[in-house]
Amino acid sequence: IPGARAGMRYKYRIRRRDGVSLDHCDPYGFSMELRPHNASILQGLPAARFQDDAWRRRPFGGVDCPLNIYEVHLGSWRRKAEDPNGWYRYDELAELLIPYVKEAGYNCIEVLPLSEHPSDASWGYQNTGFFSPTSRYGTPEELMTLVDRCHQAGLGVILDFVPVHFAVDDYALWNYDGTALYEYPSWDVGRSEWGSCNFMHSRGEVRSFLQSAAHFWLEEYHFDGLRMDAVRNLIYWQGEEARGENQGGIQFLREMNRGLKELHPDALLIAEDSSAWPGVTAPTEQGGLGFDYKWDMGWMHDTLAYFQMPPSDRTTQGGKLTFSMDYFRKERYLLPLSHDEVVHGKATILQKMYGGYEDKFHQVRALYLYMLSHPGKKLNFMGNEIGHFREWDESREQDWNLMDYPAHQAFFRFIQTMNRIYLDTPALWKEDYQPEGFQWLTMHQGERGVFAFVRRGGGQCLLAVFNFLDQEAEAALPIPEGKRLELLLDSAAADFGGPGGPEKQSIPVELGRTVLSLPSYCGRWYLLK
Repeated sequence: IPGARAGMRYKYRIRRRDGVSLDHCDPYGFSMELRPHNASILQGLPAARFQDDAWRRRPFGGVDCPLNIYEVHLGSWRRKAEDPNGWYRYDELAELLIPYVKEAGYNCIEVLPLSEHPSDASWGYQNTGFFSPTSRYGTPEELMTLVDRCHQAGLGVILDFVPVHFAVDDYALWNYDGTALYEYPSWDVGRSEWGSCNFMHSRGEVRSFLQSAAHFWLEEYHFDGLRMDAVRNLIYWQGEEARGENQGGIQFLREMNRGLKELHPDALLIAEDSSAWPGVTAPTEQGGLGFDYKWDMGWMHDTLAYFQMPPSDRTTQGGKLTFSMDYFRKERYLLPLSHDEVVHGKATILQKMYGGYEDKFHQVRALYLYMLSHPGKKLNFMGNEIGHFREWDESREQDWNLMDYPAHQAFFRFIQTMNRIYLDTPALWKEDYQPEGFQWLTMHQGERGVFAFVRRGGGQCLLAVFNFLDQEAEAALPIPEGKRLELLLDSAAADFGGPGGPEKQSIPVELGRTVLSLPSYCGRWYLLK
């Protein structure tokens, strides 16, 4: 276009058949104005200056690799007093977020959606610019810098991607040419439970648009993977099994994942899916959807429900902790304690724990040790690692002043220590999805709150043993191999705010058995030597 130059604002004016003109942003534009403005900005992709070749050649996040994800909302992790909106820029976050995540012991960051969106309160899940990184935190080049810096620091970066629906704002995709071009024309299936517009995945042009957007973020911004939001709403009409399968949505997922794997064989494709539809992580050529991992929502719900109970009720509810292994081999599961569990009156993870202040900390340490012991990759939302008491609010930063209090300092030390041991201990991740990677030692002492199993991998054998009741317990256990137990981590250690660990760091195994004394609300890791 004569006279067009970088930085200009523009829209497409579309004249309908009835003569009325509509102005819309560019669906494929690389940049957009900050809300409340909504024009596209004429901009090519910046000349990439990535220095992450070494990172991209190394294996990351595979089934036999550790994966411990820190989920973060960039606008509320920390707030910048000098900025009128309180936001740090992408490159500023690189200076703050990366060293913190490394210090906390995670090896991957997952960012809530970064495609441009008009409403802060949507958290990025109602998009208008599927190829435009939100200008809230800076420019496309600055986002590339953030991802590149993460890779140079040894951190993977996963982007939350929203392929189900889009914002209803009339300047964006809704009614784009005066008709339902991207969405279903029927209100019954065209509007989502969130009030947004559902994509019509049965249209080839819509599938191509979304597949191109997914490829774009992996190719141009070097994200290591995509977490696909609300997959249940693609499998079933409006996410309701009773309404039947949405064959257009299912076909879209298969096509997209197959195409992404052809272009990006090492990219991680993760399904946030609460359905029981079989084969979400099965290969597409076998009739599956082709995801690498699926969130284990059942594990999350059952586990949190167990820890919310009074100890007296837990004596008959041990199945909530053992049931997950009954179905675990059916998919490749990832265990999430995500942003969805700390909003809308659900209480934070720490607050969910039964009892008073000290008991909550004792139990949440045991919970996290159990989580990292359980097969499957891991995800934890920001704030959980410092023992947040206030529910997440996208307009406020995390309550970092909590770190002035000894109980929260001790809890963060525990998270750091546990995460680092996890990354360095192949038994906890090498055989996550192989039968030999997990073996129950006792699952029938739930009435006493005692659970124990071993994890194997990389030539190691690790014992995980727990007492989830409010009374001391003795665990008489068969030990399948080794001559002694070497204590690796104790959630009840005094340094972490507990009553203190066992006197013996090394315990002999006699005739293939041992007896361990466990304080209340405690978990331990032992290496079998």
